[in-house]
Amino acid sequence: MNIRAEGDAREELRRRFRVSRETMAALDRHLELLAKWTARINLVSRDSLRQAWSRHFLDSAQILPLVSRQGGLWADIGSGGGFPGLVLAILSHESAPGRRFLLIESDRRKAAFLRAVVAELSLRADVVVSRAEALPPLGASVLSARALAPLEVLLSHAERHLAPGGAAVFPKGAEAGREIEEALEKWRFRVQKHQSVTRRDAVILKITEIERA
Repeated sequence: MNIRAEGDAREELRRRFRVSRETMAALDRHLELLAKWTARINLVSRDSLRQAWSRHFLDSAQILPLVSRQGGLWADIGSGGGFPGLVLAILSHESAPGRRFLLIESDRRKAAFLRAVVAELSLRADVVVSRAEALPPLGASVLSARALAPLEVLLSHAERHLAPGGAAVFPKGAEAGREIEEALEKWRFRVQKHQSVTRRDAVILKITEIERA
């Protein structure tokens, strides 16, 4: 994607989500730090870094309108370079001041990056170095994960860590339908499919009422 197209993606994010100048500056700083740290550790591929506004930032931001602006804990599993959790924490800083984030990352170097951004931007977020299955139940209002595991596995994390009435939001690609069918062999849940604004073959699954079959 060329520079102009990336500028269009940045502008679409600002316009679509009515992002303030201060919040856009925070997102810009996230990208600057992402580029700096990616030169040392593998946060994202260099190819995707050149398309960061469309492939990472806008792709993450589109999750936010699917969840109410109420407070509570938002847990993000496998946060890596901050997608979607860190982007959502930045966007929520003004729009949902009662919400706090827990960014769960098993790689210590990636967790160090997340902590650096959280500290610099004074976000309402904590970072924990762990695998999701090793943590005690979190009682989260929302749980998210991007490009982490098949839906069947993600549902086990959601069942463990969501509070009653909570929702899971999982971006998925062209195989979303197949993953839902396979997950239904072991799980019962309510799912809403939302078309991705960044990829025609992708959706975001919002899942509630999760229980084992």
